[in-house]
Amino acid sequence: MLPTKLFDYELPPELIARYPAARRDGSRMMVLDRVTGKTEIHPFSDILNYLSPGDAIICNNTRVCRGRMFARKAGLAEGAKFELLLVEPFNGIPGEWNCMIKPGKRAKDGTHAVLLEQNGELNADGIGFTVVERNSDDTFHIKFDRDDDAMLQERFGHIPLPPYLNRDAEPEDDERYQTVYAAVPGAVAAPTAGLHFTPEILSDAVNNGVNLAEVTLHVGPGTFKPVSAEFAEEHQMHYEEFFLPPDVAELANQTRRNGKKVLAVGTTTVRVLESCCDENGILTPRNGRTNIFLHPPYKAKSADMLLTNFHLPCSTLLMLVSCFCERKMVLEAYRKAVENKMRFYSYGDCMLLK
Repeated sequence: MLPTKLFDYELPPELIARYPAARRDGSRMMVLDRVTGKTEIHPFSDILNYLSPGDAIICNNTRVCRGRMFARKAGLAEGAKFELLLVEPFNGIPGEWNCMIKPGKRAKDGTHAVLLEQNGELNADGIGFTVVERNSDDTFHIKFDRDDDAMLQERFGHIPLPPYLNRDAEPEDDERYQTVYAAVPGAVAAPTAGLHFTPEILSDAVNNGVNLAEVTLHVGPGTFKPVSAEFAEEHQMHYEEFFLPPDVAELANQTRRNGKKVLAVGTTTVRVLESCCDENGILTPRNGRTNIFLHPPYKAKSADMLLTNFHLPCSTLLMLVSCFCERKMVLEAYRKAVENKMRFYSYGDCMLLK
């Protein structure tokens, strides 16, 4: 059994990046040698120095939905206020969703509430939702009064920033909490390792002979769920929808057959690849839902390098990183990141494990 406490570390609160860097590529990148444990700190733009012609970069092209909404029960200005977080469409039916609701105890079956506009006022059209039922995982099945999901999110939705940022979304977040290649709506959180890339860096990579490819994994709210169990194996992972296209699987397989490297951008990309590979790291195209939980002593098989941000203590994401590099080396690198006052979490700096 793997004790959760082995992945704990001390982080001064002031190192949590509450806002993005002035430029996407203005972050710092700690480069960790997976064999020796040696670390160096570079500007993120140096990432191309670690890639060669024929290598492949695989990213997660999910797009964060404007899925945080507010409403008041029965449409009364003084009625109980609800906060919603849309998780996923219910059976693909327009206008019906599984979502999280706070406070959940007031969201009884049949409860109706009216949505609040961006300015916090009740909408004059009376558009709202009805709670159909509470699901077994404590999410709720709701039905909106309208089935135009794009309109509902554009008019009433907010970007759902991670709770540890301790602030509401601001206009800047509409752009900066999306990757430049975000294309497929469905996530409640950004695949943050990709936030550092600019169109120019990606273009330079292609001009240098590096192949770019995309998978999709719609990041769910479980990405922020702490591991409260004493042992990692007792933690229950959430399910997330994913897509690994045939051409991407073939590109990754051919890249490695040619003796070149696959760089996985982010833990979400790794979860797709590891859900679709065999014991030899050979990928088979698939789509579906995965709740794969990667933690030591498991060793990642499908990628040769990992770009990732710095993660919360005792998190499933930190455990996944430790499947690429020995846990003690990872935690020592984190200690050095703290020592060098690197910025942590979603809007923070990043680490390249090579």
